[in-house]
Amino acid sequence: GVTRLLLTRIPFFKEIIVSSFSCDSCSWSNTEIQSAGRIQEQGVRYALAVTSRQDMNREVVKTDCASARIPELDFEIPAFSQKGVLTTIEGIIDRAVAGLEQDQPARRATDSEVAKKIDEFIGKLRQLKEVNSPFTFILDDPSGNSFVENPRAPQRDEALAVTHYRRSPQQSAMLGLEVDARPPDAAEDLRDEVLQFNTNCPECNAPASTNMKLVQIPHFKEVIIMATNCDSCGHRTNEVKSGGAIEPQGTRITLRITDPSDMTRDILKSETCSVEIPELEFELGMGALGGKFTTLEGLLKDICDLVEKNPFTLGDSSTPSRTGKLQEFIGKLQDVKGKSQAHFIMDDPAGNSYIQNVYAPEEDPELSVQRYERTFEQNEELGLNDMKTEGYEPEAASGR
Repeated sequence: GVTRLLLTRIPFFKEIIVSSFSCDSCSWSNTEIQSAGRIQEQGVRYALAVTSRQDMNREVVKTDCASARIPELDFEIPAFSQKGVLTTIEGIIDRAVAGLEQDQPARRATDSEVAKKIDEFIGKLRQLKEVNSPFTFILDDPSGNSFVENPRAPQRDEALAVTHYRRSPQQSAMLGLEVDARPPDAAEDLRDEVLQFNTNCPECNAPASTNMKLVQIPHFKEVIIMATNCDSCGHRTNEVKSGGAIEPQGTRITLRITDPSDMTRDILKSETCSVEIPELEFELGMGALGGKFTTLEGLLKDICDLVEKNPFTLGDSSTPSRTGKLQEFIGKLQDVKGKSQAHFIMDDPAGNSYIQNVYAPEEDPELSVQRYERTFEQNEELGLNDMKTEGYEPEAASGR
């Protein structure tokens, strides 16, 4: 016979090798696929809600180490029971039916009861192709090289859920990979990965995804950076959360701005931090602008945007006197970024804010950090007065 090989690329997936064999003597033919790349870092699981005949025509790449399941029928095609194939969902069902029918004549002769049950199950599989009722098709591949088509790509498909997961030692051994006997450090894994979870866009409420990354800030602590990007309206937003607990004391950081190079200092402003520039008689309360991990110039630009884009300050709803004062303030703020000297003060009762010390680990002559005891009102605002973290278990047990 003759075997033909074709290297092809599937859109929004990767390159694969399609091999086709045909025999002129007996007319037997066979096709299978192999991944043209390496085994991926993570396994992949596709869960498709099949609701129409169009879904049956979705292109599917199923490698030989992938398993396919239809939970509604309690039906599964185990890994390594079939060769890899490039087909459709209907083709996978047809292939399963052909495999079950192959030994039916022998079963009818030896065990008619089992053959009858298999015939009934084959009928149920054929009924799935008509999609009279919805069902779920699940493709699980530890190698990460299988694929289910998304007809709406690059847009998100509501009917298709794609999950990437870390392989178990058993799955790695099944793929012939070396298994590290040492358990992975979960914290280290988080530092090396960008996690993703589904959410809705705050502007248009369309489905979007948020990326989350754990970052270690030198000479400070770990923070969590989250970024959301909406494909529908183009809205982008980012937010920073502290990766640690509330500090025992509050922090007041004062930076004396003396040089334009100070604008490049990294700044972490938590949600509980207020900002003050005494020379401009300016104060930004806690909660405004949310959590930010940026530079001093970036934070001052955000403050400018907060003033300029507010319709009640510089828009049609503002008064001429107020507009003039705010324009003067914006001009002074621009001078701080390039010419005039000023003090930039960050006051965070939770102690989770930070300004980069460019002389670290030495002392910075322009930067002072003062720690202080929080007042009752500050603890109340942070929700600490009513928080009990010690001795609550015995008291709760006696109360029951």
